Order: sequence, then structure tokens, then C-alpha cells
Amino acid sequence: MTYCVAMHLADGLVFVSDSRTNAGIDHIATFRKLYSFGISGERLIVLQSAGNLATSQSVVNLLKQRLDGPGPNLHNVPTLYDATALVAETIREVIARDGAPLAGNTDLTCSFLVGGQIAGTPPDLYSIYPQGNFIQATEDTPFLQLGESKYGKPILDRNLEYETSLEEGLRCALVSFDSTIRSNLSVGMPLDLLVYHRDSLILPVGYRVTEDDRYFADIRRQWAAGLRELIDQLPPPPVEYNV
Repeated sequence: MTYCVAMHLADGLVFVSDSRTNAGIDHIATFRKLYSFGISGERLIVLQSAGNLATSQSVVNLLKQRLDGPGPNLHNVPTLYDATALVAETIREVIARDGAPLAGNTDLTCSFLVGGQIAGTPPDLYSIYPQGNFIQATEDTPFLQLGESKYGKPILDRNLEYETSLEEGLRCALVSFDSTIRSNLSVGMPLDLLVYHRDSLILPVGYRVTEDDRYFADIRRQWAAGLRELIDQLPPPPVEYNV
């Protein structure tokens, strides 16, 4: 399984993905699930994937191979909507190509988050469903998730707003991942993250958070200690609770 979260905030975009895949308890591996495409000064398009690894890798490889071709590609489509539609079309193409030989014995579906900015248009963020249709993040719902979302979603629901700063948004994402990793063994380190500043059109370097990352370790420790302290400070149950 996997967990990916992307945020569309007033100041830009935040993307974080785990890298664990598994096909059973004796077949666990690490694969990158965050990919970036772009031309400095013109566009940045970020993809995050979940689901069938072979399908998602084929989709990304086809998108890369077609960058220099004559048809629509991620380096020439005019909007993020068009980029998302292109990714969705490529998903359907790969499943149609690979599905027939397997005769329905394997689930080939995958999902993608697509976000970024193209010059002359505002930043945008979309989530593509396995069927190929997609939804757009809004100011009311400024984050989208893939995979094991239920453990980390309450933290984002309680703390994240469109006006949240990129720095605070990243902290929320890391706490969301801490909660997910603690509760689900199918999500694991390292984490890949990328933060994009609105209208910069600069291709971010990104960062990989490993097991020995001091900042993430501090976040996890302080979050756990803060929760315990807050619970201790809550008022005791009233008499009618019969505790």
C-alpha cells in the first residue's frame, strides 16, 4: 500500500509520498512514488502514484518517452487540467494494453495526484481515480490524498486551511505521516517531499526524509509528548460517567 498527500495552499504547493510497496509480508520493497516534470521558468508538474506499481511505472515512463514527441505531452500542454487529462488517458492506455493478456486475474488499477503550475495560469492540484476521471482541490478542500489516508486525515482536517503557510503545511503533512506509519505497516520510510512556491516557476530540488532524519524524529517525539500532555490536561469525566 502507500500514502501520498498533496496540498494546494495560497502560497504554493506541498507534496509528500512514502516509498514502501508490498506484495505480502515477505515481499516489501522501496520505490519512489513522487515524480516531477518541468521546464525552469515555464512549468512544474508533479505526479504522485498509488496502486499497481507496474501500471504506475508504465504510465510515468510513457509520459517521459513522449516529452520530445510531436503530440501533446507534459512539456507542451497549456494547463494543469490538460496535463491531468493526459495522465488519465495514459492510465487507461496502459490498462487497456496490459489488461487483456492477464484476463482480469490481476488488479491493474492505479491512482495519481497531479499538481503544479504552468506560466500564465495559477497553481492547481488534481486527484485521478482508477477509472480515469478526476477531481480538483479547492480553497474549501486544499489537500488531496492517495492510499492509506484514514490515519492521517483527521490531523489535516483539523489544522489545514487554504491560507496555511507552506512551512506549517509541511509540518502538518509530516505529523500526518507519523500517525499513518505508526498505525499501518504498509506505509513506511523513506519519505519524498517537494515544496513549490507560487509563481516562482523554479523546479524544486525536493528532499528525501530517511529513518535517521533528525528533524522528522523531533517532530514525531514532540507530537507524541504533546498529545500525552494534552490528554493529561483534559478535565476528568463527570460523576454520571460512572468511572
